[in-house]
This record gives sequence, structure tokens and C-alpha cells, in this order.
Amino acid sequence: RDCSVKCQKEHRPKHKKECKKRSAELRDEILFRQPESSGLGDCPICCIPLPISAQGSTLMACCSKTICNGCAHANTIHLLEENLEESCPFCRHSAPDSDDETKKDLMRRIEVNDPSAMRHMGTCCHQEEDYGGAFEYYTKAAELGDATAHYLLSCMYHAGKGVRRDEKKKVYHLEEAA
Repeated sequence: RDCSVKCQKEHRPKHKKECKKRSAELRDEILFRQPESSGLGDCPICCIPLPISAQGSTLMACCSKTICNGCAHANTIHLLEENLEESCPFCRHSAPDSDDETKKDLMRRIEVNDPSAMRHMGTCCHQEEDYGGAFEYYTKAAELGDATAHYLLSCMYHAGKGVRRDEKKKVYHLEEAA
């Protein structure tokens, strides 16, 4: 992001201001570059980009695949018409009968380092006001590259829930999420 090492050694003092300005410009270019598609990817069933709104998609706890609500609805209609047991449209795993079964499915995915499952479990912990657990799961998911987990960590650092308020860490996680 800076001048080359050779430039820094030889004549950076002569144009330090310009180097810093260019370094900031390059950083902004990287930070504000528009992605080719949403960070959520495509629905694995219909291959249409997933909606940005969380209400437009469903996370399947059995396989941690996020599918669009259109495919979830089509699967429900198909299962009802054929009088079949409710199952995941992606992996065909039987639908859980209780919240405990859903958590067991998520834990199975967490054991194999699935960042989506970790983020989802963090959200469950956050809703139950277990901020320590939420922080732990969000951190693991963020370390595995989950952009949404970075955003949720920034929210925790902003609100000071489960962690001390920290503007630098908030900004760091927002930048990583971008």
C-alpha cells in the first residue's frame, strides 16, 4: 500500500505526504470496491443470488446451506402434495422436531468448523442474552472468514454488550465485513 521499500529508503522523506495520501487512496479503493455479487452467494437450489434481507432466506441447520424462501416454499408445497415427511431441500435430512434437535444439528456443523453454523449459534446466544457465548461464536466464525460475523462483532463493540466498547475494534470489524 505504501511506496516500495527501495523508494522508502531512497527518497520517501521528499514525498512522504504524497505517499501517505496515495496509500490512503489505495486503501479506500480496496475498501469501497463493489463486489461482483452479494457476499451471501447464490441459492444452492435455484442458483439465483440470495436476497440481502435476512427475511428473504432460510439457514438449514442440518447442512448450513442458506436457501432462498422461494425454494423453501416450493419444497414445502412439494412435500405437502406428495404427503412426504418434512426435510431439507438440499441434503434431504429430516426436519428437526424441536429447538434442541436444531441445536444438535448446529453443533454437529460447528464441530466441523462451519462458519455459518457458528454465526447462527452466536445469534441464538445473543438473543438469549448470553453475550459471552455470542462473542465466542462470532469470533470463531469471523476467523473463518464470515463477513456477517465481523459485522455482528462490530455491533457488539459498538454497544458494549459482552465486551468493552472499543471504537478501533468496531471499525476494524466493519472494514473486514465490507
